[in-house]
Amino acid sequence: MTSPKFQDDHPGGKKILTRVAGKDASKQFWKYHNEGILKKYKAKLHVGSLDTKKSSSTNTACYSPPTKEAVKHRQKVVLLCRSNKCFTRGCGGFGTFGSVWGFDSICGSIVVSGVHSPYFNETHAALRDEIREWVSAEIEPNVGEWDEAPGLMGMHYPTQYTDNRIKSVPPEKWDLFHELLLTDELSRAASGGFVWNVIGGFGIGCPPLVKFGKKPLVERILPGILNGDKRICLAITEPDAGSDVANLTCEAKLTEDGKHYIVNGEKKWITNGIWSDYFTTAVRTGKEGMNGVSVLLIERSAGGVSTRKMDCQGVWSSGTTYITFEDVKVPVENLIGKENQGFKVIMTNFNHERIGIIIQCLRFSRVCYEECIKYAHKRRTFGKNSSTTPLSVSSSPIWPVKLKPPILGSNPSFINAQK
Repeated sequence: MTSPKFQDDHPGGKKILTRVAGKDASKQFWKYHNEGILKKYKAKLHVGSLDTKKSSSTNTACYSPPTKEAVKHRQKVVLLCRSNKCFTRGCGGFGTFGSVWGFDSICGSIVVSGVHSPYFNETHAALRDEIREWVSAEIEPNVGEWDEAPGLMGMHYPTQYTDNRIKSVPPEKWDLFHELLLTDELSRAASGGFVWNVIGGFGIGCPPLVKFGKKPLVERILPGILNGDKRICLAITEPDAGSDVANLTCEAKLTEDGKHYIVNGEKKWITNGIWSDYFTTAVRTGKEGMNGVSVLLIERSAGGVSTRKMDCQGVWSSGTTYITFEDVKVPVENLIGKENQGFKVIMTNFNHERIGIIIQCLRFSRVCYEECIKYAHKRRTFGKNSSTTPLSVSSSPIWPVKLKPPILGSNPSFINAQK
């Protein structure tokens, strides 16, 4: 049965619903929907079974977070695998750790391509479970709407999640491989806008401040950022200079009393800039070239800072911004690093930034691959799955190999591609 209101609201219209009303519509449902629909509307749905059909003991369509016992079991298996150098698939009932398409089996995360990795341990497995639970339940069902309503996350994310902490990893055990897993799991939502919104400004705007900022500056600025009250971004790119940092023209002149810099110039394509309170900014304080560049922390509250959101072809929810600095008065205490030695600060930050971009690109490509495989096995044309349909017919016919999930370790070329 379907209510009149549901028929009116359904994007497919009434006819498609009335054809299956009162019947088992599972086949038709999965023909037009993916798992994300159930994740998104699960709380509003009444899930049951028909009298003529036994209810399934498991429902793979609905997300079910791992229990504490399952997480503990996974951690034990990881340790067992490490001690016994177990490189086999599906060891000890560990199951899949990432996607079901062979990229991210749990042993694949701990033991890569049959070679034991000393860098992953039980805390990495626990972290991935924690992030995956949050992303699957809170992000994936909504990320499409967030992308189309730019600004929503930028306004609500910091205050909404300010009390959340990483529960699975003690601070003293945190390392770059935990950061790798964090970025990788967030990227499973398949939205660059979301990833850049959540970690873009913080991830590249904070490190220069923490690493090279003076202690009083760090103590004054960082607490507000960490508790979600303030946002920060990295402002490097200009209309005429991007990665060519040595040729930046945004100018900062020291006042006669030596207490302030007066900043004038523009920045373009700045992620999160529209919402930011602080701007980690590359400016020219000296001669031309790399030896005349410095880094300043510019505060919006100082006045003279104008921001306008840029409408891009994608990544709408990332808050890409055009910034204008007009006679902005910046205290010399806000200098990050040493004057005219900002090029080193920026290059150090770029190395870290590029690693994050690589992780995102790999995960986005794997999400695309997985979706293609799923769709090819789900879509039926001419009475058979699309995965068995020829790609083209010509004088030299090209026929696809039947698409199957690749098995980690079964194909040398596949392993080399992963490396």
